[in-house]
Amino acid sequence: MSSVLSDLELSRDIFDHSNKEKNIFKSNPGLSEGLIIKISQDKNEPDWMLKKRLHAFRLFNKTPIPNWGPNLHKLNLDDISYYIKPDIKKSTDWESIPEDVKKTFDRLGIPEAEKKYLGGVGAQYDSEIIYHKIKKEWQEKGVIFEDCDTALKNHPELIKKYFMTKCIPINDHKFIMLHASVWSGGTFIYVPKNVKVTIPLQAYFRMNAVQGGQFEHTLIIADEGSEVHYIEGCSAPQYTSNSLHAGCVEIFVQKNAHVRYSSVENWSKNTFNLNTKRALVYENGLMEWINGNMGSCTTMLYPCSILLEKGAKTDMLGIAYAGKNQNQDTGSKVIHTAPQTYSTLRSKSISKNGGISTYRGYAMINKGAINSKCSVNCDALILDKDSKSNTYPFMKILENKSTVVHEATVGKISEEKIFYLMSRGLSEDQALKLVVSGFIEPILRELPIEYALELNKLIQLEMENPVG
Repeated sequence: MSSVLSDLELSRDIFDHSNKEKNIFKSNPGLSEGLIIKISQDKNEPDWMLKKRLHAFRLFNKTPIPNWGPNLHKLNLDDISYYIKPDIKKSTDWESIPEDVKKTFDRLGIPEAEKKYLGGVGAQYDSEIIYHKIKKEWQEKGVIFEDCDTALKNHPELIKKYFMTKCIPINDHKFIMLHASVWSGGTFIYVPKNVKVTIPLQAYFRMNAVQGGQFEHTLIIADEGSEVHYIEGCSAPQYTSNSLHAGCVEIFVQKNAHVRYSSVENWSKNTFNLNTKRALVYENGLMEWINGNMGSCTTMLYPCSILLEKGAKTDMLGIAYAGKNQNQDTGSKVIHTAPQTYSTLRSKSISKNGGISTYRGYAMINKGAINSKCSVNCDALILDKDSKSNTYPFMKILENKSTVVHEATVGKISEEKIFYLMSRGLSEDQALKLVVSGFIEPILRELPIEYALELNKLIQLEMENPVG
């Protein structure tokens, strides 16, 4: 089956720098005010966006690197190329994409997936969107599915109102300040009132350059009574030097709306994945997060839902796989600010070959959020004596008339289970894979079948072929 979300073998490619791919890029490492002005000028942005970028850059220069969580000392920000502009024009015709680039995305299942079961597809190559298209039936219903650069031109007032204002402000943390300075590409979705997009929209982000950085921005607005499922996939080839991904996802779930965001991030083992994702959920809205993380040397990722009005709900489900030389620091956050709000946070992690997985969760129920309920469950599976798993749950409960439940388990593979399965004719390796498949099954059942199969395949391949 062609890969829909990510291709493990492709993400492991060590590219020969003598091939044609090296000529696709125009980039220089380092960050400066001049570079930020150039990005804005290249995109012909309005003055207010340039001012926002420059203000974020000044904040970035004053703010230290976070000193909690995974050690980021190997990430040299001066070596990163922050704006990598391929010599490719964006198109709605896949056949017009240059052959070298098209071959990369063809191996990832684009546009095959678009034809079969997607309502629209976007593809980003380093800093620029190269392909974007939505099916006519959704366009006719008023659904907007564009890259953020195009949306800034076509819907400037909408972008100005929602872009890095109420949901994720530019001063949130150092890597959001960096993102606001150099963001490029990404996805913009607007679903009108009472429109239900019944098949998923998908974007795929490929970071291909040596020591590259990718800073795509995803902005989703689901108007009252609407519904949409959006899927993101990410990958990068493996080089000997480090890369950086610091994307940003902002989601607005209006009254009675329903948004499902699914993501599988399979960055290469030299990538620092420092992504920020947050949703604001209004009256009776539902926000669902489904995240799979198995790539990168270091991940810091904690999707967050803020339940702003009565009846708002969120369901958060994530899995992280940490192999050799990997530190997967993931989790979720929820803030209840209104009565009768509900959250379920579920997390699973697998550690093998010396990998480190960490669950870092935050649940807060504000004063006045009466009759609210929060359930947190985190399970960790350690596959050998060299691996580690950490759990750091934090709960701040300011309202006594609320219910909070927390459950956590950390365990190793049961020798009895393996022995039993081997007695039924399975090899030890087959028995181990079967146990792991059962462990991640709750997440797989939440994904469309094609994506569930792909995620399971990726984890099985990781277990067979650890990469250092």
